[in-house]
Amino acid sequence: MSRLIERSDIVDYQTYEDTRDEVRAHIFEVKKPRRIHLGENLTFLFENRETLIYQVQEIMRAEKLARESAILDEIEGYNKMLGTTGELGCAMLIEIPDADDRKPLLKKWLGLQERVYLRLEDGSKTYASFDPMQVGDDRISAVQYLRFTCHRDPVAIGTDFPALTAEVDLTPDQKTALAADLAA
Repeated sequence: MSRLIERSDIVDYQTYEDTRDEVRAHIFEVKKPRRIHLGENLTFLFENRETLIYQVQEIMRAEKLARESAILDEIEGYNKMLGTTGELGCAMLIEIPDADDRKPLLKKWLGLQERVYLRLEDGSKTYASFDPMQVGDDRISAVQYLRFTCHRDPVAIGTDFPALTAEVDLTPDQKTALAADLAA
C-alpha cells in the first residue's frame, strides 16, 4: 500500500454517502491520538493516509465534486501535506477565542510557524517546515500546514517562540499513533 493517496482510494461522493456514518465514526477514533493541544492557543492535528482520504471524501461530498481534474487536485494537495516517508504532516490551529484579540495576536505571532518543533527520542529537535504562502507580510494565518522530518520517533511537541514558549510530552497513545504514521 502506498503512503500517499491514490485515485483508486477515492469513491464518488454518492457512493461515499452510503458508508459515511461508519467511516466518520472510525476516523474520529483514528484522529483522537493525533490531536495534540499545546498551551492555550495551539492544537495540532496530525494526519495520515487514512485521515486524509477521509478529508478528500468529505470535500468531494460537500462540494459535490465529480470532475476528475478537481478530484486529482484535492488528492495532490493533501498528499503534499502528508509528505514522504520519514515525515509527519499536521495542521496547526491557532485558537484565539476573543475575536477582538485575533488580528493583533496573529500579527504579534508572525514567525511562530518557524519555531514549532518535535522533540525526538534521542533528545534532538526537528523544526517544522511550512508553506510560505500561508504567511502574510504582516500576520500569520490561523491555520498552518506543517511537516516535520523525523529520524526518530517523537516524544514531545513544543514551540520556543518567545510569546508562546511551551512543550508537552506525548501520551503513550500519541507516541504509538505517530510512530505508526512514520513507519508507513
